[in-house]
Parts: sequence; structure tokens; C-alpha cells
Amino acid sequence: MTHSTIAERSLQWLLASATDAMLIIDKDGQLVLVNPALETLFGYGPGELLGKALETLIPERFRHGHVGLRGNYFERPHPRAMGAGFELFATRKDGTEFPVEVSLSPLQDKDTQPMVMATIHDISARKKAEHALQESEARMRAIFETAVDAIITIDEQGTIERLNPAAERMFGYPEPEVRGRNVKILMPAPHREAHDGYLHHYMTTGEKRIIGKGREVQGLRRDGGTFPMDLAVTEMWLGGRRMFTGLVRDITERKHAEEKAQQLLQELTSANEELTNFAYVVSHDLKAPLRGIGSLADWLAHDYADKFNDEGKEHMRLLINRVHRMGALIDGILQYSRVGRIKEAVVPVQLDQLVAEVIDLLAVPAHIKVSVMPGMPTVSGEPTRIQQLFHNLVSNAVKYMDKPEGEIEVGWADEGSQWRFQVRDNGPGIAERHFERIFQLFQTLAPRDRVESTGVGLALVKKIVEMYQGRVWLESELGKGTTFYFTLPKKRKNNA
Repeated sequence: MTHSTIAERSLQWLLASATDAMLIIDKDGQLVLVNPALETLFGYGPGELLGKALETLIPERFRHGHVGLRGNYFERPHPRAMGAGFELFATRKDGTEFPVEVSLSPLQDKDTQPMVMATIHDISARKKAEHALQESEARMRAIFETAVDAIITIDEQGTIERLNPAAERMFGYPEPEVRGRNVKILMPAPHREAHDGYLHHYMTTGEKRIIGKGREVQGLRRDGGTFPMDLAVTEMWLGGRRMFTGLVRDITERKHAEEKAQQLLQELTSANEELTNFAYVVSHDLKAPLRGIGSLADWLAHDYADKFNDEGKEHMRLLINRVHRMGALIDGILQYSRVGRIKEAVVPVQLDQLVAEVIDLLAVPAHIKVSVMPGMPTVSGEPTRIQQLFHNLVSNAVKYMDKPEGEIEVGWADEGSQWRFQVRDNGPGIAERHFERIFQLFQTLAPRDRVESTGVGLALVKKIVEMYQGRVWLESELGKGTTFYFTLPKKRKNNA
């Protein structure tokens, strides 16, 4: 093959081997040469495009205008990129469109008519990436602009670059006024010097003392006012530059709430101390004279029994009963005040044995049958407290029983993370409107002279159950009976 032949075919070889889509058109816009890469890109078979107009590859809505542009180019041909400032689109054989970039190169020779070679790049992937980036930027801009928390961006030297609207409102500065200034203008001493130290330390040692961790500091407003704030700092790289973004939250309200909570805690502690003192007074100063009144009443009732008529004897009986009730009330108050206040040893408690002892101590009347579901579990707790739970619930069922054949059932169920217990009776029942009231201190539904009750029992049950992180409730139907339920978790939380 001669050098002239090689020279004549070199362009065809280059086009055929090129990975970019390339074509050559004549002055009339006819395709005189297309390479395989272009045929593949546009979906045509070998030689299928030759002789067709260039506009075949252009979406129909642009074809008419393109004819004029092509004519203008052939009048002043020169190498250039097509569509500067515009988006260019091409169309495949199946009609689908895609974005492209086109470079034009004139092919001129004194012996041939002018022609143009075009290189076409499919930029669909790039456009998709650009669109995704634009969407991401739009989302980030929306977050930046609408975030409730203040966002501040600084460079390696601590120079402020951006403030979002929340930061402008929080610190009282418009963004243009602080842009280019050091971020320490937003912090009072000594936090200002400390922040400079954090940044310098990180830049020199790489040790992060605040970045990615968060810290509670003081903020300084434009008017000189200070406020507590949470500051979280993140590091990022933009265009080869290291930047830092601070997320700032004004915690003034939280601090006030914490101070109020602390004040309430102190008041509660003081109230608990007063309750402790009250319990001491009750146990020592009230029980002694009460015992004296009780002894005197017993002496009068015994030694002067023949001096009283029936009405006098009834008055003495009521007096003695009320002295005993007052003593029981004082004991109940002492028990209630001690629950949760004194740290008690938690041990395994076998309920089969404990419930049997409770029933035995109650001396249940013969007309009332008490049954206990077998296989009751072992729970963790203070034995006296667990005994008080069952004692109060069973004794209430016995005390208020109004049926000639009373039935009381003590049962249990395994509910996975907790035990559920119930005490059911066929007594008088309780109206739903009283469900909450009966768990309050000193509340009873029956007259105290008819049923001896201090009104402490169910309040004590509720307090003990809640101390063990359980709950207590009841179901009842008037005339048919009541079922009290309570739960005890198998494991108590560590902070309890």
C-alpha cells in the first residue's frame, strides 16, 4: 500500500477506531461518513445513516432552526463547540432523546467542497449527576434556611462564612455584618478564648476535643446579652478547603426547666423530711396518750359495766372501737410514709408460703372460702412489703363480703417480663366512678362504724406496687364482686 493510499484512508481508520461518536457532513447537510461508535450511540445499523440529512439525528422540534444554523456555519467555518449557553439534544432511531455536547471541526481542501466533522458526546450520566447534585443542594439549602437550630460555617482560621436565618435571629446579627469576622465575636469570655484554643489545638495536633462531640457553652448576642447554648461542631471538606459547621441550640428554656426541677426536688426533699418528722411525732407523741385513753376506756367498761344502761354500753363500745381504729390509722400512716423512703433489702420471696401465712393470720370466717391458684411464683422484693400487698387485698375482700357463701380467689399469670396477680371476690362490687378514689389515702366507701377501715390499705397497695415499677387496677360489677389486679416486673430497672 502506497503512502498516498495510506494518507487517503487514514481519516476513515481514525473514525472507525475512535471511541467517540463522530460524523462528517457535506455543505448540504448530508451524512457522508459516520463511525461505528455513532451508529451504536444512535441505534442504527452499519451504513444505514449514509446519505441521510444530519437533521435525522436532531429532535423534530429543533430541525427547522438547525438548517439555518448549519448554513451560517458553512459561510464562516471554524473549530468550535456547539450550543454555547444552550442545552443540546439528539434523538435515537427509536425516538428517545438524550443530552449531548457537540464539537465542530471544518474539513477544507482546495480540491473538494467544504465539509464538517462533528464529535458527539452523550452527557446523560453527567446531566443526571448534575440534577442529583442540584436536588441535593436544594434540599440542603432548604434545611439551612428553615432549620430551627442556628447553623454557622467557619473556615480553618475561625472566620465566619455563613449564618442561617435561625442564627441571625439567635445572635441578632445579619449575615453580611459578621461574614469575614472571627466566630469568637459570638462568644463571651472565657468561652471565646477556650474556643480559639480548641481550634488551634486541633489544627496543630489533630486531637478532637469538641468536633463531633458537642459542648455546653455561652453565646453572646449583638446587644451584649449572653445565653446558654449547646454547640456541636462537624468537619467537612469543600473544594480542597477544610470547613467547620457549628450547630447551635439555645437552651435557656431547658436551663430554666432544670432549675425549676431542682427547686421542686429540694421542696420535695424538704416535704419528705417533714413527713419523716411527722411520722416520728405520730409514732411517739400520739400513740402514748392514745394507749392511755384505750386503757382508761377498757377499765371503765369493765369496772362500771353494771352502772351503764344499754345506751351507755353502746357508747363505750363505740369509744373503744374508735380508739383501736385510731391506733390502726397511726400504724397505717407510719407504713405508708416508710414505703420507698427507706432502702429495703430485696430477696427472693416464695409466694406459695407467704400467701398461705397471710390467709392463716387473717382467721377467715367459716362462711368465706379462700382458694389460692397452685404453683405461685417466687418474686424479688422485701418480704414485708409483698405480704402487705396480699394482706390488704385479701382482708378487704373478707371485710366487705356481703354474701352468705363468700368466695375469694388468689391467682397469678406469667406475662413474659412481669407477673400478674389477682384477688377476686363475689362481694358487693364497686361502682366504676369510685375506681380512682379508693386508691387515695383515707378513702373508704362504707361507713367506718359499720366496717372497720382506716382508708390506708389500698393507698398502701398502690404505693408499694408502683415502688416496684408495677401497676394496680380493678374490674368490678355491682352486686357480683370485684377483681383487683397488680403486676410485679421480673426485673427492676437499674435507676429504680
